[in-house]
Amino acid sequence: MGSAGVPVVVGLDNGGNSNNATVLTVDGRFLVDGLVEIPSEVQAGPEAAIEALARAFDGVLALTGVPRALVRAVGLDTPGPASATGVISSRGSTNFSQPAWRGYDVRSALERRLGLPVVYANDGNAAALYAHHVHFGADAMRRSSVAAIVGTGLGGGVVEAGRVVGGAAGMAGEFGHVHIPLDGLLGPDQAVPTCACGFSGDVESVASLTGIERNLLPYWLARFPGHPLAAEQPRRAAKLVRGYGERGDELARQVFAQQAAALGRLFTIAANFTDPHAYFVGGGVVEAAPEFRDWFLATVREHTVLRAEQAAVATFALVPDRDMAGARGVAIAALEAVQAGSAAGPPVTGGAALR
Repeated sequence: MGSAGVPVVVGLDNGGNSNNATVLTVDGRFLVDGLVEIPSEVQAGPEAAIEALARAFDGVLALTGVPRALVRAVGLDTPGPASATGVISSRGSTNFSQPAWRGYDVRSALERRLGLPVVYANDGNAAALYAHHVHFGADAMRRSSVAAIVGTGLGGGVVEAGRVVGGAAGMAGEFGHVHIPLDGLLGPDQAVPTCACGFSGDVESVASLTGIERNLLPYWLARFPGHPLAAEQPRRAAKLVRGYGERGDELARQVFAQQAAALGRLFTIAANFTDPHAYFVGGGVVEAAPEFRDWFLATVREHTVLRAEQAAVATFALVPDRDMAGARGVAIAALEAVQAGSAAGPPVTGGAALR
């Protein structure tokens, strides 16, 4: 699968459960067509997680037959919040719950471990960047978009004129922690949902796997006595809900309708801040059967309030290659840094010619 001496960058997508890796040649060809995953070990702490990332790096090179000497840089994405240069928030995060992660410089640690330049982006920004460039192609540098990536938490990204908006501290596009109106969103007597970050009523408290486990399932299971999910452990039950939703189960559709409504309210806020050309939804919630994901996206659109002028030009779409978007997006960021002569710092991109 190698590419006969052509230099490459490696993209590493770090998640709460798994690392996914990809390889991108400097002439814009991805050498990996599917997921290349191993456990991420993030719950075991930073040292174990860095070693797991190194294993993912070695593994994808072995799979593609690319010699290590051809690697010019590595792109790394992780869940946020984190700084533009890869320092995990001093408050920790949903995925990085151990105290040792607070304020940890994950980019520099991986750079030292691999001995290669490492470019950092949070996972939402990486997926947003990939979605933007694939969706708009040659027009990417003249278009804007926002993306919400639903996973263990809720990530996202703002892309303006083809470039990720990083912000002063690197925390722009942290859509999960935007507060949304809850009137009409919650059911009768449903408690205000709480987030692992300490907020109440932010988007992640509803639209995330953690939100399902902590806030949505307990409420809806009480209203559907005898539902099979009541017999499952909460974490496992949260992961099983999507399968029930695909089959049209009423409880599951109630859960995902709340998530879609929350995303619609988020996009309504985004419409008034950035007025983007496109709104993308990605992550586990749309790793589903076509009927379910089309229903979900349509429900998000239904709850997004746009002015007529905005509705005439805006598009709603799923993040393409959804499970690979993070690794591919951060590989694009790494390639752009190499081409700009600086493979460190926040991701900025002029758009690789992807093939």
